[in-house]
Amino acid sequence: MVGNRRMRTVEPFEAIESPGHAQLIAAVATVTVLVEALGALSGSEVWLLGLLVFLPGAASALCTVRQTTFVAAWTTLVVTGTVVVRDEGRWLDRLLLILLTLGLAATSVYACRQRIRREHEMLRLRSTAAAMQRHILHPLPLLTGDVLVSGVYEPLHEDRLVGGDIYDVVSSPWGTRVLIGDVQGKGLAAVGTAFAAIGAFREAAHREPTLTALVDALDAAVVRHNSYAELAGDDERFVTALVVSIDRGTEEAQAINCGHVLPYVLDEDTVTSVRFDSGVPLGLADLASAPATVGWFPFPPGATLLLSTDGLTETRAGDGRFYPVEEGLAKLRHLAPSDLPQALLKDSLAFAGQSGQRDDVAVLTVRRSPGN
Repeated sequence: MVGNRRMRTVEPFEAIESPGHAQLIAAVATVTVLVEALGALSGSEVWLLGLLVFLPGAASALCTVRQTTFVAAWTTLVVTGTVVVRDEGRWLDRLLLILLTLGLAATSVYACRQRIRREHEMLRLRSTAAAMQRHILHPLPLLTGDVLVSGVYEPLHEDRLVGGDIYDVVSSPWGTRVLIGDVQGKGLAAVGTAFAAIGAFREAAHREPTLTALVDALDAAVVRHNSYAELAGDDERFVTALVVSIDRGTEEAQAINCGHVLPYVLDEDTVTSVRFDSGVPLGLADLASAPATVGWFPFPPGATLLLSTDGLTETRAGDGRFYPVEEGLAKLRHLAPSDLPQALLKDSLAFAGQSGQRDDVAVLTVRRSPGN
């Protein structure tokens, strides 16, 4: 298997954005001139207190520590010089204004240091999470003797460092097996379940000759992980999953759906939604009334199979409408399979508008070789 990653990651110690030095100096000089002019016109030092004294506070939220220190020192110098030069008001009032300026300047520099430290800690956490994700998920595209798998994975980076969507591709003695799934929950708490599911898939895909036995092995792995999680006081989790097997000896593919989003087949000018029975998610097999069943569907040579997670199908516009995946595929079917996932993701985000991305999104295209 070969491939290049098409996943968004955060590199270690990524530079924290801050305004340029020239921009900062221009902004500080402009504010200083305006404040001094207003103070002179009004004849009141309240302008200095209300407009200039809190300038370091604004810098602490946007600038580096060195830049904030410069703004704090400049503000202290300007306020002190203005108060000393102006021979008006009680000396105690002027002294209190200088002391207040010094106090706010020192507090701003301290606050900036704390902000920078927290941001670097968060970047380190994101970098660690990204490294963990790289070990969990193989880079795309992935090539086997039967198919070429391309795709895009876009985790939701708000308060979550690791997404809950998973995928993998294994070339086994019984053809290529593809897994796509969605772990219940997000963040680092779901990483253990993701490891359990993908680790079991990579091992059992080479061992089990049938899809039913493979899915049973995945379910048992999630159940075992949940038993350890329960002992540790963590929540039990399930995994929705779709497991597909493509064998070069037939023009059909087989799949077992464990509560996951159904796939689409793109062949020439047609987009077909694949329909077959859906079972319970991995980890909940004991609650099922019947064992998982295999569904067969046409997948001829040269066709493309599209797999996704519910982050795509549940993308919503501002008026509550869900993204019409089939319409999007019909509009973008002329694209190469390697370009289709990214284009479909962009189209769904354009459909959502200001609502934006609300969940992790994974989209895979499985392109069957024309000779297979």
